[in-house]
Amino acid sequence: MKNLINSQDLTKIELEKLFVLSDKMNKRQKKYDDSLKGFVIATLFYEPSTRTRLSFESAIQKLGAGLISTENAKESGSAKKGETLEDTIKIIQGYADMIILRHFDNDSSDRALKVASVPIINAGAGNGEHPPQGLLDIYTIRQYKKEINNTSIAIIGDLKNGRTVHSLIKLLCLYENITFYGFSVKGLELPKNYIEYIESHNAKYFICKDFSEIPSDVNFIYQTRIQTERLENKNFSIEDIILNKERFSRFSENTYIMHPLPRTNEISTDLDDDKRSIYFKQAHNGIPTKMALIYSIIKDFYKNKKHF
Repeated sequence: MKNLINSQDLTKIELEKLFVLSDKMNKRQKKYDDSLKGFVIATLFYEPSTRTRLSFESAIQKLGAGLISTENAKESGSAKKGETLEDTIKIIQGYADMIILRHFDNDSSDRALKVASVPIINAGAGNGEHPPQGLLDIYTIRQYKKEINNTSIAIIGDLKNGRTVHSLIKLLCLYENITFYGFSVKGLELPKNYIEYIESHNAKYFICKDFSEIPSDVNFIYQTRIQTERLENKNFSIEDIILNKERFSRFSENTYIMHPLPRTNEISTDLDDDKRSIYFKQAHNGIPTKMALIYSIIKDFYKNKKHF
């Protein structure tokens, strides 16, 4: 694997290898300290980010690589002067050995890849995909359920524009006997092409219109926020999809709550102390999984260098 543009770039074997390496990174094995010393990695973000950008930058520095970064390239970079994404990539690849890109266009990473001479990681593209988030999400599922096969998961919220949901679906579909329960605000339902993707991979998708239609023993609830920044009509009521202590009380002791964050009010803070609420631990899994991802891609891309 020399780039990560779409979730489909990852095979099940590659995913499992990344999980094993993530476990090692989680244990902070000293052999990886400064393992990428001498490399420089650029984080190029055209959209706001806290968790993704900072976890990538933390992972980069834990591996000993140099870091150059811009957190608001749309406004503070040359894009404001009219420079194309392609030209920006052609310039930055002369400064860095890898580019981690977040952009508002769905095809941004594909466009970057066409002109890049260094590895590209898609850290979120429009309302399309966010493969690194899918990686850490499934790593979290593996931590709490031990196996990924035979997993049931309720996906809730903005299923139309939620790129984290889209990547999660594609990666989970690499496994066997996966069941999705979709519960959304009217108008923000999961697009037909993702439902077809699920069904074509022998997984199941059930549409739910209320929390009561989600099985009480579902393994995971994956809650998401409404992507208001991508909507012309921002007057969506989320009252029906808010998860609070009362609504969660009917679910099993083995049902875990996940969220890619940030949240607005779709998960009540009265659930933060529930042992089944794992969204903050989920976010922290961004460090070992991104360390594993960066290390694996750099090692594969530059395998002919004496460094490796």
